[in-house]
Amino acid sequence: MGWLYDFYERRVFPRLMDLTMRGMNELRGDALAGVHGDVLEIGFGTGLNLRHYPPAVARVTGIDPIEAPPKKVQARIAAVVFPVAIHQLRADGRLPFDAARFDSAAVTWTLCTIPDPIAALREVRRVLKPGASLHFIEHGRSDDPKVARWQDRWNPIQKVIGCGCNVNRRIDEIVESAGFRLEKLDRFVPDHMPRLFGEMYRGVGVSG
Repeated sequence: MGWLYDFYERRVFPRLMDLTMRGMNELRGDALAGVHGDVLEIGFGTGLNLRHYPPAVARVTGIDPIEAPPKKVQARIAAVVFPVAIHQLRADGRLPFDAARFDSAAVTWTLCTIPDPIAALREVRRVLKPGASLHFIEHGRSDDPKVARWQDRWNPIQKVIGCGCNVNRRIDEIVESAGFRLEKLDRFVPDHMPRLFGEMYRGVGVSG
């Protein structure tokens, strides 16, 4: 069973997520507005964010624990005017960059899956310049107690079929606990999504 799940996680799931997350493309532009300069993207995936970056972006460095389908990623990289570099996440979770290197960072629908999202964002903050911004959009815990209870019930199943994805994390608390000051936060549910999965947190955090 271990090898079968490993095959699902590394080969099948990335392709399923690429297909599913295309339906979220309309939300990416607003989430990435204000990103600029030398950008670090956590959870690069299949590169769906690339065409939604604003003109002020000079370079994107992507980090992901799983290698995405190479042909699809290369086609998306070739379609943008700025250089793109992709690194696989190290086992210890440490980013292979000097402190205060990046002008801004982006994370989209990724904090739900990272085993220790606070530690991961602290590492992101380390490599951001002082005053740099973290732009995020994530799904997470509902502010409706009834929905939140259903999220708690469903979450053990979600973590298996979603390869570690959690539906009940408080994204705003995670961002603040990592040392970012929340400058902006929007909460909403897209019309086409059930609240169990669709409670969105979109915002901007500023590093110290």
